Amino acid sequence: MPDERVHRVSHAVEVEAPAGVVYGLIADAVQWPLYFPANVHVERLDYDGVHERLRMWVVADNQVKSWTSRRVQNPARRTVTYQQEQLMHPAASMGGTWSVTELGPRRSRLAIDHAFSAVDDRPDHLAWLERATRANARADLDSLQDIARRFLRLPELVLSFEESTRVQGPAELVYGFLYEAADWSAQVPHITRVDLDETQAGIQKITMGVRGGDGSEQDVESVRVCFPHAGRIVFKEVRPRGPLAAHCGEWLVDPDESGVTVVARHHVVLAEDALQRTRPAAGGLSSGLSRARRQIRARLGHDSRILMELAREHAETAVHHLTTPR
Repeated sequence: MPDERVHRVSHAVEVEAPAGVVYGLIADAVQWPLYFPANVHVERLDYDGVHERLRMWVVADNQVKSWTSRRVQNPARRTVTYQQEQLMHPAASMGGTWSVTELGPRRSRLAIDHAFSAVDDRPDHLAWLERATRANARADLDSLQDIARRFLRLPELVLSFEESTRVQGPAELVYGFLYEAADWSAQVPHITRVDLDETQAGIQKITMGVRGGDGSEQDVESVRVCFPHAGRIVFKEVRPRGPLAAHCGEWLVDPDESGVTVVARHHVVLAEDALQRTRPAAGGLSSGLSRARRQIRARLGHDSRILMELAREHAETAVHHLTTPR
């Protein structure tokens, strides 16, 4: 093996939350897309309570990178160590440690230490790794600092739900409609334009013009990771709209002997500060959060049902044309 030099980058913040709460957020990596801005999707491949393997998709320096990591959780010491096994290019090695130190009953220190080397020790590779690692580490710590201090209100701030429908048509056609988002501006009433970049197979970076119920239009940027053989498309909004601090989810196309079930899952974190600014309202913060949860549930559910209905029509119409006598 080449003897690339190992470089180290460290960051730390103080967090207004108990050390156990902060450690729990670090340990539960599957939820990181909700808490870390750069994380698009995390799948746990193996886990025995201490050792785990993860497959991760992360935006690094405006590029979507993927790798697998082995992690060791140590709740007694409140540390999580990791080592990438299937590396992201241009890393020759990448590992590190998350550590949480108790500073008081409701105050702790969160640190992340990275150690990495670059392929062939190339200066451009090293510069990219250092730039991307530093930027993501700062964003991750800032986000964790913010979400952890709201730990008592997380049940109110986090919302997960799903919509589903049945389709009497081929799963391939349903999935194809959901996958071909570049065509949605001509098919979906509330989508006015779509710019789609798929320079990496199965990784889509999308900017859509979305018309709201009041007639206004917003740009929605998202990253999607597509798994055609599993009938899944996972997504994350890069810059969430309105009162959302985070929004991610997935489309699932699940065939069985009598048809296809299409499921749209959504996971969101409400932006509490934004709600306080725009709704100082009567009834206080809890009332505002309840109202925002209902509105977000209604809006995202409505948009999902429209897409699922159009996917159903697309698949069932094709079947009708094929089976109609000529």
